[in-house]
Amino acid sequence: MSNLEIRKKSHSSKIAIVGAGFVGSTAAYACMIDGAASEIALIDVNKEKAQGESMDLQHGLPFRPNVKITFGDKYDLCRDSEIVVICAGAHQKPGETRLELVSKNATIFKQMIPSITRHNKGCIFLVVSNPLDVLTYLALKYSKFPKNRVFGSGTLLDTARFRYLLSQYFEVSPNSVHAYILGEHGDSSFPVWSSANIAGVNLKHFKRYSKKAMDKLYQKTKNAAYEVIARKGATYYAIGLGIAKIVRAVLSDQNEVLALSSYLNNYHGVNDVCLSVPTIVNRSGIKDHIKLPLNFWERRQLRKSASLIKKVIKDCNC
Repeated sequence: MSNLEIRKKSHSSKIAIVGAGFVGSTAAYACMIDGAASEIALIDVNKEKAQGESMDLQHGLPFRPNVKITFGDKYDLCRDSEIVVICAGAHQKPGETRLELVSKNATIFKQMIPSITRHNKGCIFLVVSNPLDVLTYLALKYSKFPKNRVFGSGTLLDTARFRYLLSQYFEVSPNSVHAYILGEHGDSSFPVWSSANIAGVNLKHFKRYSKKAMDKLYQKTKNAAYEVIARKGATYYAIGLGIAKIVRAVLSDQNEVLALSSYLNNYHGVNDVCLSVPTIVNRSGIKDHIKLPLNFWERRQLRKSASLIKKVIKDCNC
């Protein structure tokens, strides 16, 4: 029995986070506070950066015990990890779209993913780097892993932003809002208005509902990352919390439904591409996709996202 299998049976859980920048280090912090992982390995080509972030986290262990923090610049630290979170790569600059990052980060992934799998062939890959849907597809291709063990954080954050803005408008808790942003984690994403609801009641039945207001809220959702980046240079708090939520859902075997990017096969006619749809995740990774009813416009938007991502992959000869 491998060390990874022993960990799974004992519920002892190690995760590795590749990339100790804003997102990776914040994810490590969020995961440490959450406590789902018993060990967090922080890996970065800049070993000094990884060490500094790890030291800062270690100094907080008296306030949050029972988590081991390790660091380094070698991929052998991924050994025995149940989840390897990929945050490494070039980051989005002000005014730059996520898809403009593709050539730089595709090159990084082509070298990085096989380097990780040499040390760990049984892990789950959670991709966070952008352009997320393209890189999730490439991680699947370069790792040769089963499709259930490679997925991206997808539109989890987009959906969270959307639910927050809707909750503010309708003056309810975000936890009472059930609505999704699906498709690309990027400019071709789309809201699923047809099933958006509060406590099971479609938004159209609320007095404050207006199509103009809803369209404005979606535009604010779509542009949220650009707005944050323009003001502070990067987004990392919310996605760090989102990563911790995904990690807990997997390690705790929760069968939770989250908007994640993964390989689709005949999802409303969409095939051979990674996009975000409602996804059930547990300790094995992806258990299943929930086929959300989509109207004509929503199905067209999903196909538009799929065509865009496929074209980017083809054009970059990844």
